[in-house]
Amino acid sequence: MGTALAYVDQYGYIVLFIALMLELIALPIPGEILMSYAGYLVFQGHFHWALCILAAGLGSSVGMTAAYGIGYKLGYPFIEKHGHRFHMGPDRLTRLSNWFGRHGNKMLIFGYFIPGVRHITGYFSGVTRIPFKIYMMFAYIGAFLWTSLFITIGKLLGPKWDQFHTSIKKYLLIGVLIAAVIFIVIYVYRKNKQKLNHWLVSFIRNMMEKRKRKAKLFIVFSMLATLALMSLMIGLVQDFLENEFADFNEITILLITSVFEGKWIKEMTAFVSAISNPALICIAFLTLLWIIWRGKERIYEIFFLFIIGVGGELYQEGIRGIFHQIAPKMSSAFPGEQTLLATVIYGFSLYLFVLHSRNYWFRIGAIVVIVMILLFSGIAQIYIDNKWPSDVAAGYVFGGVWLGLNIILLEILRLYNSLKNNN
Repeated sequence: MGTALAYVDQYGYIVLFIALMLELIALPIPGEILMSYAGYLVFQGHFHWALCILAAGLGSSVGMTAAYGIGYKLGYPFIEKHGHRFHMGPDRLTRLSNWFGRHGNKMLIFGYFIPGVRHITGYFSGVTRIPFKIYMMFAYIGAFLWTSLFITIGKLLGPKWDQFHTSIKKYLLIGVLIAAVIFIVIYVYRKNKQKLNHWLVSFIRNMMEKRKRKAKLFIVFSMLATLALMSLMIGLVQDFLENEFADFNEITILLITSVFEGKWIKEMTAFVSAISNPALICIAFLTLLWIIWRGKERIYEIFFLFIIGVGGELYQEGIRGIFHQIAPKMSSAFPGEQTLLATVIYGFSLYLFVLHSRNYWFRIGAIVVIVMILLFSGIAQIYIDNKWPSDVAAGYVFGGVWLGLNIILLEILRLYNSLKNNN
């Protein structure tokens, strides 16, 4: 490894081009480490960021083109003759070819981030005779995305690139796997669309009356979202108690401080102010006025606005007190107070605004604005207030659980009241 890095130091862009080309022809070369190191050299001022990406992207593209050409030349006869050695018979090859013909373009982009997969997609694309123009477009886009990401990460991390390289690869792989799961779910749905639609229609008809369909569906989806947040919350608690956040915190702080330099102080200060207690009280008051003006079950909505705010404060104080008793040596700010309260106040206000607003674009605009405020206020807390990223992230999740539970209870009360009045 040291020799490879020394060659990058000495010969720069040429080594980066050749190394990435050879790796994607399936030679055992640590391309991701070389790219991260090249990013570190960009940080030091030895290399130019754009030229590094250009050299690495072109090398990857040439390697993928060569792999496609080899696969195209070998073709089906090679697989039919030698496929049994790696469990690839003619029938299985035909099925894979059909699947790859429909979805291989997506694999060409995301496959770069999965070790082992990026080394075979070029060959398999050639064997299955994917049209070269389509292959070229997706393979080259994926190559430049992959190389840009790792070189940029190395540049942002600077001297600590080698310390966190493995952790970042892990997080990227998790992200790619999540994307793959989503893709598989969509694929299965499309393949069984008629059966699933028939089942879903039957389920909806059996579960709910026509007039109450939206309310019941909203309750079901709210329950599913809250259960997902609860599962995530349990995972965060386990990681907190086992002190597993060290790498996550340090990587996040490094990236945020690298991306947002000193010129962002004013903007970040404004976002911190947006989730301060006075700002949250103002948002709650405006929500109260909105309920009085446009609300339907005003008593219920005002009551839950009070529960969301006052109860949210007691909720976060109680949770933080429990964690402090269980693990007194750990962070006393887990979960983050302001992100938790901001999530429940802004979230409940957004829920009521979307519920009672009649203008579609106002709803979309409100969602975008609130999401941006919550996202950048969390970043600002890390950037200005030196909060741990794990505490901030936990504040979002714990706040989401509290928000979800209250919305579910409110909707159940609405539904119960409506059914009672009808009877």
